[in-house]
Amino acid sequence: MSKKVLLNSKEIEIILHRLACQLIENHNDFKDSVLIGLQPRGTHLAKRLALILENDYKVKNLKLGFLDITFYRDDFRRRDEPLEATDTAIDFLIENKKVVLIDDVLFSGRSVRAALTAIQSYGRPDRVELLVLIDRRFSRHLPIQPNYKGRQVDAINEERVIVNWKSLHKKDAVFIDSNSL
Repeated sequence: MSKKVLLNSKEIEIILHRLACQLIENHNDFKDSVLIGLQPRGTHLAKRLALILENDYKVKNLKLGFLDITFYRDDFRRRDEPLEATDTAIDFLIENKKVVLIDDVLFSGRSVRAALTAIQSYGRPDRVELLVLIDRRFSRHLPIQPNYKGRQVDAINEERVIVNWKSLHKKDAVFIDSNSL
């Protein structure tokens, strides 16, 4: 397996604080804004950002939810193996709110398209923004771009971007694996 470190734990921590500051600049006290992590991998990033916003930047009453997009995906019935759904946890209204969708890697844009469809089940937001840790800019199948990005990567389609979180893997790191697919 040929893995190359793209971001180490210190770089990820710096990026998370930068993203948190950018969110504060655009959402102030988050009174009319909500964060929604896309299940399963975007939830780890969303939780980390929420902790930073609450603990380091003293944002009060931050609303954080998690959205499962399994049954909204355009490849739902095309896979050999069945997809497993995860839980959606949105216990607040998004009607007329500014929604920040959060995912770890923006690849083709298909997950974000599914999330845009799924979120409509919870109301009509005033605005939807996208925050990603890694933007694979040359892999897009749909015209979707992030409002906030940690790092932009020029990875070819055969390469896979792997995000490890210390809550799951004991250490934060982002790798490019050229032998994954």
